[in-house]
Amino acid sequence: MSTALERKRAKARAAAALSRLSDAEEAAINAGVAKDEDNPEWTAADFKRARPASEVVPEVVAAWRRRRGPQKAPTKRLVSLRLDRDVLERFRKTGRGWQGRMNKALRKAAGLR
Repeated sequence: MSTALERKRAKARAAAALSRLSDAEEAAINAGVAKDEDNPEWTAADFKRARPASEVVPEVVAAWRRRRGPQKAPTKRLVSLRLDRDVLERFRKTGRGWQGRMNKALRKAAGLR
């Protein structure tokens, strides 16, 4: 079992290895980037033509911004809970609000409502 410290050290080693690329490795990576027609590197002209997402797809940005923010006075607590796969799938299939429905079912089972 790895500890948080071991994971942190492994991540640091990986980052250090990436920073020690040879000139040949760097050139090979840049050549691969240049060949990628689906995702070319941006030029100064590309940056000048760029527009904020709110101008390009305002409906998408508006939908994203409508998401609920943090509670002003939190009444619920975040927990980690292991559930049977079929139970979780059953609630998720009911669509948005499945977590609230699961909370309601747990309250009922606990005799709280």
